[in-house]
Amino acid sequence: MAGRSFTGRSGWVLPLCWTAVLLDGFDLVVLGSVLPVLLESQQWGLTAASASVVSTAGLVGMTIGALAIGTVTDVIGRRKALIFAVTSFSLLTALCAVAPSVFVFGLLRFLAGLGLGGCLPTAIALVTEHARTGKSGSATTTIMTGYHVGAVLTALLGIAVLPSLGWRAMFVIGAAPALVLVPLMLRHLPESESFQRAKPERGISGGAEAVASLFRGGFARATIAFWVTSFMGLLLVYGLNTWLPQIMKSAGYPLGAALGLLLTLNIGAVIGLLVAGAVADRVGPRLSTIGWFAASAVFLAALSIKLPGIGVYVAVLIAGCFVFSSQVLVYAYIGRVYPAANRATGLGWSAGIGRIGAICGPLLGGAMLTAGIAYPWGFYAFAAVGALGAIGAAFVRRPEVPQAQESTASQHA
Repeated sequence: MAGRSFTGRSGWVLPLCWTAVLLDGFDLVVLGSVLPVLLESQQWGLTAASASVVSTAGLVGMTIGALAIGTVTDVIGRRKALIFAVTSFSLLTALCAVAPSVFVFGLLRFLAGLGLGGCLPTAIALVTEHARTGKSGSATTTIMTGYHVGAVLTALLGIAVLPSLGWRAMFVIGAAPALVLVPLMLRHLPESESFQRAKPERGISGGAEAVASLFRGGFARATIAFWVTSFMGLLLVYGLNTWLPQIMKSAGYPLGAALGLLLTLNIGAVIGLLVAGAVADRVGPRLSTIGWFAASAVFLAALSIKLPGIGVYVAVLIAGCFVFSSQVLVYAYIGRVYPAANRATGLGWSAGIGRIGAICGPLLGGAMLTAGIAYPWGFYAFAAVGALGAIGAAFVRRPEVPQAQESTASQHA
């Protein structure tokens, strides 16, 4: 990657991958937007319990997709894997609009999750390998802003579309951009040069070898540490997004303020992503990842102090800056530690293990609320998770890699 810049077909990589991640964010949030309508109309006899099963099915699909497609990517190539992921989850999202039963709807969400789980690690792997030298950190965080833009657009679209066109239109609209994106990807998205160089060395058992390579050549310690860190990072993201309003309400804040704090948390996320990328490019992904998780722990613990007026919004904004971008820095760090031959596999498996944390986050918050100790102990618990994430990142060690792979690895890891 040394000496490479975004020129020629490489200039298409960032915008195409960013748009793919935007659709990823749209598709993930669209279910939350339509569930209130489905429950109110009792579509297919849907209940809160069955809605939870549908939501969990999507997360399980994403976990499996991240574990599997990241490995497939290292075998068939970044380009084919990303095009397949976008095509599959867009098609399955469109089919949700005509689902005849809650079982079929849940099955479609599970299958869409397989593609969604593979989209992000593949997009990050491509962008990392085509980024300018020393700019992979900001390239990774820029990619992740696509998710938040997609989430915001989904919320705005829901306000405009649901009352007039109904819930089915949301899924059709969410899938429609793929009709433009996929042909553009087929025409303009290049394969990574590092994959092309490594391709002749791949055999029929390339997938198993790619996974095994995460534990060979001195990478075992980094692999386990990344899994722990990714688990903690996504536990924070999903736990806080699910329960922050209720925790703040239990602390005595009115519901309107609690919802406003959730919005503030996500605004902080966008700011944090932009800042984190620049910091990672300057000081390296290792120090920035450790620092971001440590800062998350400090500011989450500080939320246990009830602040007056605008003070609580400032505290939540700062916490959001660190909490969400901590996990993104993990992806940037992974992209700089693993060589190109198994980078997407490393990203995919870390994202997949992280998805287990995404399931555990809401369970942790819910358990503390049920026990009546969500405030202040919920913030202490999430702060402890942030501290464990910092410890996990600190345990990562990049082994010496062969000279042929050196140009694809980090100078700062």
